[in-house]
Amino acid sequence: MSIDTAALHTVDPTRWPDVAATPTGPVSVAAGAVADRLLRRAVARLPVRLVYPDGSVVGAADPTLPTMVIERPDALARRIGRYGLIGFGESYMAGDWHSDDLVVVLTEFAKSLPQLVPPALQRLRPLVVLRPPRSPRNSPAQARSNIAHHYDLSNELFAEFLDETMTYSSALFDATTTSLADAQRRKIDRLLDAARVGPGTRLLEIGTGWGELCIRAAARGAQVRSVTLSAEQLRLARRRVEEAGLADRVSIEYRDYRDIGGSYDAVVSVEMVEAVGYRHWPTYFDKLDRLVTPGGRVAIQAITMPHDRMMATRNTYTWIQKYIFPGGLLPSTEAVAAITERHTRLRTVDMISLRPHYAETLRRWRERFLERRDAVAALGFDEVFQRMWELYLAYSEAGFRSGYLDVYQWTLAPREGGR
Repeated sequence: MSIDTAALHTVDPTRWPDVAATPTGPVSVAAGAVADRLLRRAVARLPVRLVYPDGSVVGAADPTLPTMVIERPDALARRIGRYGLIGFGESYMAGDWHSDDLVVVLTEFAKSLPQLVPPALQRLRPLVVLRPPRSPRNSPAQARSNIAHHYDLSNELFAEFLDETMTYSSALFDATTTSLADAQRRKIDRLLDAARVGPGTRLLEIGTGWGELCIRAAARGAQVRSVTLSAEQLRLARRRVEEAGLADRVSIEYRDYRDIGGSYDAVVSVEMVEAVGYRHWPTYFDKLDRLVTPGGRVAIQAITMPHDRMMATRNTYTWIQKYIFPGGLLPSTEAVAAITERHTRLRTVDMISLRPHYAETLRRWRERFLERRDAVAALGFDEVFQRMWELYLAYSEAGFRSGYLDVYQWTLAPREGGR
């Protein structure tokens, strides 16, 4: 498959001004001192080491354990003190610290996250964490902007680290599936099986990606309608469908899920609900309910987080929201169950966790991304961007390895007799 390289993507360095300079002023100095003490206290309880420029070590004595090498201790502490976990992420982007065991370091932090901050300080969280900006509330116009922020970066960028299927979600491995592309096809096929997609099925896909699910569904004989808010994905997905000779069975549109009409035997959506936003989850599931026929199936793949953490973070602003996925929030399984029970006819008929499979998928993406640094730089993505994406991929992998994150293929069916 060829990738359109007609235009290289140049990253504007002013896109992340917060990492350009260390926070200054008396508030930053005081907050940094507190953050430094908390970081040292936390690491003393974990199998992790901090190594400082003067050679001093905090934490585990065993030099084989995962290590954070601190290049600029004061800058790291001030960023964390002023901006919490956003500052922690920005400190990595800025080069204040690095690690040859980044995933392991982040996994250890993720395993112990609720215990790392003293209870007294946890109660102050609403006073000190950043609130989300007003803009990412996911109106139709803002939803388009949020999606473009990530998915319209460059098809060429994603092609550097994804496999030949251009699938950007958890794969599904087994004992005989070793290639990532085969594992992605296996994941898609399982979801289509769950939705009972076959010859003549009227299928709606919400969130096209780069078109692999459309292609595999149409190859089964389904008539596929797919919608996306990514102009870049739309362009390449349409081309891939045409190259597969399936344009007569697949229609791909630039359209918000809230504007879809019609009735479908099956509705599928892969890792799209995470971008919907907390306030719009009832709208999203109500739309799925209204679009599927009474005897049909809804099959989604969704990343989840623990319910208590979701409730604690739903009104705060995170590093992931600021730099990677604006406007998004991961649901909990409890939230999905409650919303579907309260607002829809949809009831769960099957669930399967893919958590270890996502950790492996992310490992492969991250290693490929690091191997392709020169090619990514040639596309115009600078060092700050590359460190940001390395952290994003490692942070996500650590979330699944620690159990802090999970991902499910979730099949729902309309209850007989209405709501």
